[in-house]
Amino acid sequence: MRVLCTTFGSPSHGRAQLPLLRALVAAGHRVRVVTTSALTPLFEREELPVLTRLPDLPDSSMASAIGDALPEDPARLAPEEQQRLLLDTLSRAMSGPMARALREAVLPVARDFRPHLVLRDGMDLGVCLAAEELGVPHLPTPSGAANTVDPRALLPGLTALRAEFGLPTPDDPMSVVPHGRVDYVPPSFSFARHLPPSWSYRQTVDVDRGAVLPDWVTGLPTDRPLVWAALGTALPMLHERQEGGRGPALPFAFPDPVETLRTIVAAAAELSECTVVVATAGLPVDRADLPPHVHLTERLPQPLLLECADLFLTHGGFNSMREAMRTGTPLAVLPQFGDQHSNAARVEELGLGRHITDRTPSGVAAACRAVLADPGAAATARRARLEMLALPEVSAAVTDLEKIAGETA
Repeated sequence: MRVLCTTFGSPSHGRAQLPLLRALVAAGHRVRVVTTSALTPLFEREELPVLTRLPDLPDSSMASAIGDALPEDPARLAPEEQQRLLLDTLSRAMSGPMARALREAVLPVARDFRPHLVLRDGMDLGVCLAAEELGVPHLPTPSGAANTVDPRALLPGLTALRAEFGLPTPDDPMSVVPHGRVDYVPPSFSFARHLPPSWSYRQTVDVDRGAVLPDWVTGLPTDRPLVWAALGTALPMLHERQEGGRGPALPFAFPDPVETLRTIVAAAAELSECTVVVATAGLPVDRADLPPHVHLTERLPQPLLLECADLFLTHGGFNSMREAMRTGTPLAVLPQFGDQHSNAARVEELGLGRHITDRTPSGVAAACRAVLADPGAAATARRARLEMLALPEVSAAVTDLEKIAGETA
């Protein structure tokens, strides 16, 4: 079986695909990855055939998608209104100019490779169109944007493109997922707001092969709660692109990751009854007068540390949500942009932890204390872990995908 996989946007999208791609290769199937220049190294380390063909999130796509929907002074919108505008902009871009650009990039590769199945980035609707043209089944892999965007908002743009390319124009919004979707969480703990039940498999803790925790971690105190705090990869990457004039053209600024990291470190300093490990993601941070219970590291294998953490202070990316559920770790979520706000709300709905709304250091510290003191959050996190452990491992997806494709190795 030949499987084409597309990935763009955040490295977390590719990391979600790696266990599935490894399972397919181990079963003897041919896999080809099409991605961006920024994400190519993520797959090259896996010795997977990689083609750098996809554009980064194009500024022009976001700008043209905003259209006439802008209010007079968008920068003065309340944060919730900014998020709604951002989600509307993303929906317009995904189903319009982004889909057009991605289809144009991937269609020649697909025609040459002749896949039996397409696994796509959740944000990639261009390959949906390419797959429809070639009559090939396609499924999205886990990504936060796919969980948040309503397929009904995508249908008008997709209908226009389908008509332009001479494709059928179904009026069913779920035509974007005709064969379902891949997810790594139990249905009862789904973060997908608008999508049907998925092909669910167990989130793995073995994403980075050979990963181990650094030796200094073994010396951390074990007589107090251990808090792991991380900002993720997407916001620092977008901030760097914006600083270099390559970021999405939006009418208001993304949160500053450096300022957010300062807030997290200041909150960690207040949690003197805990041991707090903070991932800086390489961002600058003032280490002067840092109390001894706070430990800074650029990064470390998150799934491994979460196995012994009592609390995860997180930005709320979907990868982080899944990894926390896999290890039964309660959450305090300080969302920054995109699907993270929806994820934070979902964490509270499910009882897995708290959505942090007081974004001051004291407010963040108070939310962390509240979660640590809440036996209900710990119990729900354990329930999520038990349900996740009851899912089939990712290698079981191979048989399901073979049936969808109608082919075997």
